[in-house]
Amino acid sequence: MENIFSEIMVRNSEGQFQYQILIDGCWKCLASGKTFEVKNPATGEVIALVPDCDAADVKNAIQAAKKSLNLDGFSPIERLEVMEKARELVLKNQDFLAETITKESGKPISLARSEVKATAERLRLTMEETRVLYGEYLPGEWVEDTRNKFAIVLRKPLGVVAAISPFNYPLFIAASKIIPAVLAGNSVIAKPASNTPISLILFIRILEKAGMPTGAVNIITGGGSALGDIIIQSQDIQAISFTGSTKIGEYIANQAGIKKLHLELGGKASAIILEDADLNNAVVQICRGTFRNSGQRCDAVSRVLVQDNVKELFVEKVVEEVKKYVVGDPMDEKTQMGTVINEKAVQKMDALIEDALKKGATLLAGGKHKGLFYEATVLDNVTLEMEVAREEIFGPIMPIMSVRNHEEAVSLSNSSEYGLDSCVFTQNINLAIKISKELQDGSVTINAAPGHGVGHFPFGGNKKSGLGREGLKYSIDELTKLHTIIFTQSE
Repeated sequence: MENIFSEIMVRNSEGQFQYQILIDGCWKCLASGKTFEVKNPATGEVIALVPDCDAADVKNAIQAAKKSLNLDGFSPIERLEVMEKARELVLKNQDFLAETITKESGKPISLARSEVKATAERLRLTMEETRVLYGEYLPGEWVEDTRNKFAIVLRKPLGVVAAISPFNYPLFIAASKIIPAVLAGNSVIAKPASNTPISLILFIRILEKAGMPTGAVNIITGGGSALGDIIIQSQDIQAISFTGSTKIGEYIANQAGIKKLHLELGGKASAIILEDADLNNAVVQICRGTFRNSGQRCDAVSRVLVQDNVKELFVEKVVEEVKKYVVGDPMDEKTQMGTVINEKAVQKMDALIEDALKKGATLLAGGKHKGLFYEATVLDNVTLEMEVAREEIFGPIMPIMSVRNHEEAVSLSNSSEYGLDSCVFTQNINLAIKISKELQDGSVTINAAPGHGVGHFPFGGNKKSGLGREGLKYSIDELTKLHTIIFTQSE
């Protein structure tokens, strides 16, 4: 099988792989000659060197993307054909892609394989996604002042889209921004997280090999603090699709000016356990929702609100279930939990646990780490005075809080500044629907932990959890603008 990546990853004199990036159809045309190291969180070894772009590189990428908007010949059907070829290349290289994700992120190889599979599936579903672009016909007879008129409402591309993606799903989240942007007729500048840039570099290579026109997709790598302002303040960029922290999202909103913003930010998902819940199911689901990918998910269960008359039994079952979540070698197919992303994440977990214990919480499991391998941790008797009850955790910690009834649970959940996800466990479907309507989150899941897969259901947050929605048909809607043509019929 042809190695489509051989030209963009070469060994230097020290035997390390050095990757290139794509700007205006060129993998080596960089203003900066600098690089930075990408390390394996599980071993600490340097796995590759990646270009450390400077301001000139970013501006060149913006100009390349802007220039590509005027290209003729990249029709909608050709965009679909490129995505189908890209899907084939993803599947042909799925083992290498999964291993790369694991090496740069520290997540278990089983989760990395699922991420690659989800990316291929997102590419397969592009025909479904493009239905949003069909537009609509509006008859005027329904309103007095538009009688004898009708309109065609079209969806047009925005222009240049900056796709800024996080470390936790370095392939899938980036692909889920790039795919709908290109399908809508936009050009893209992709900026991955500096901890995990390689997966996206490989995906950009796949898109190029699949037939993406020169300049339609570009990638820059380097520190967000150095490059971010150039991207978000550029008047040549018409939209920013960003997934990351609320702090950075708020900064983007303040600095971007008048452009389309699609922001998927932090979360503090509540799991509400009522007295009639199937506790065995609730425990399995909540542990999975808390500890999957070491809790490094914006939709991770971040606090458990359990009705006090079943709390003791629930806690017993949780402590037993947590024993299954043993950290280990991420490359081992049997590993349930790998590492957190870096030392800063470890320090945050330590600080949250220390604060909770000082204020009266009880440590039931975990609380320790070796290197970046952080144990699955359970804290009981958590109260709102503790930071772990209010802050986004983004790590493998389960805070358990007691509530008297569903009204208190809803009130406690809604007190958060976040509004991304929550879940409710009860066998009373009428009550589940009532609670779901009252919760102020973008998504509420009944009798399962939050999880969004390839994005068949819309996903996004309210309050400080973001703007807009992700998902099939929904992302492409965010990356287009309405264009109305009104026809007047002669009487």
